Amino acid sequence: MSKLPLKEGRLLRAPENFLSSDFSAEVLKKGFDEERRSFLRRSFLAASAAVAAAGASGLHSNQAAAAEGEEAIMALPAHTKGLGQAVAALGYGQPSQFEKNLQRRESPGLNRVSAASVSFCPLQGLFGIITPNGLHFERHHQGWWDIDPRQHRLMVMGLVKQAKVYTLDDLMRFPSISRIHFIECGANTGMEWGNAAVPTVQYTHGMLSCCEYTGVPLKLLLEDCGIDLKAARYVLAEGADGASLTRTINIENALDDVIVAWGMNGEMLRPENGYPLRLVVPGVQGVSWVKYLRRIEVGDQPWFTREEVLHYVDLMPDGRQRQFTSIQECKSVITSPSGGQVLLGQGTFNISGLAWSGRGKIRQVDVSVDGGNTWRNARLQTPILDKCLTRFNFDWVWDGKPAILQSRAIDSTGYVQPNYRQLRAVRGSRSIYHNNVIQSWQIAGNGEVFNVQVS
Repeated sequence: MSKLPLKEGRLLRAPENFLSSDFSAEVLKKGFDEERRSFLRRSFLAASAAVAAAGASGLHSNQAAAAEGEEAIMALPAHTKGLGQAVAALGYGQPSQFEKNLQRRESPGLNRVSAASVSFCPLQGLFGIITPNGLHFERHHQGWWDIDPRQHRLMVMGLVKQAKVYTLDDLMRFPSISRIHFIECGANTGMEWGNAAVPTVQYTHGMLSCCEYTGVPLKLLLEDCGIDLKAARYVLAEGADGASLTRTINIENALDDVIVAWGMNGEMLRPENGYPLRLVVPGVQGVSWVKYLRRIEVGDQPWFTREEVLHYVDLMPDGRQRQFTSIQECKSVITSPSGGQVLLGQGTFNISGLAWSGRGKIRQVDVSVDGGNTWRNARLQTPILDKCLTRFNFDWVWDGKPAILQSRAIDSTGYVQPNYRQLRAVRGSRSIYHNNVIQSWQIAGNGEVFNVQVS
């Protein structure tokens, strides 16, 4: 690796709060037409410009302070001279008041009913691979509930010797396991099929999270009920939400790594993430990770449920629709620098991002700073786990000239993440689901970062 210059570049965060509540309400009422799309772009650019101006002002102030000698290090603020907050002042710890801008956010216009919508995870502000429980993305079909675990039951039935009903206490008596996996909605990056539609990585890729899940392997429950292994081909998972969400899962997955989970990142599941029980189906699109799990049925053929014939299907160029395309293919995205952020002057920057594959481990990530003309290997940060996010880093010296940043992931099967030309040649541009294309961020000469598409 070449020796890096001493000067380190400074990065300004994205203005993720540029969507007003009035604008969101108007979109929900009247729809997301081209006029409002243009307003959205203008609002984002205005917010970015304001943040950039403030950052530039701060940069000049810091440079002046450095020239005169930094006084802040010699100051004695109040927190160095008095008694702080008492222990257990907060029964459950909260983020700092200075980090309030990092939140899950809903994109206006996706759905008219917020109970059947999405909140996006702020990937641009996270470190490592674990998503904090309070920032995990949400996707609901009929809203979320805080269900009394004492009243909740899980039934296992169908092609088994004995159908059984389990309480949460019953399930927690089984041998448990904990594993780290990513979960990605099949519609993640779905707004980008036709053109660059949204400004920041929170909205392009934010239907993605990664957590440590704790629960009982589904295989143990099926064996406990005496599954008919000769006849069984699929299982049906059903949730206890208002949509009674149901999904078909093939028996190979069910007997392999599927978990009936009650724990997430060392604590019980959050209500918006399926408390008290959810299914964990590693590598498979998030809709199959059924929340509020109440029924497992073993069968010999798919159920062709509503979410398998009307939704979560892939429209192909010839007009046909693919069904049961559940696996989330190899994918990556640069989270920093990314859309809405600003590079404050030339210097060395750490390009950082995430890579993942529903078919195994990440083997390699390449980074390009010239729109895909040349590629260099990024550093993969450990741990590198199966069907899990992998953090990558790449040192880059920005010379102040326009650039286009991209990342390209390769998984353990040898599959290479495609560009738009390659993906559209097979899938067209009218789909919604399973967009795993290479993401491009354009850096302007003034340091502003924008979402663009490069074929």
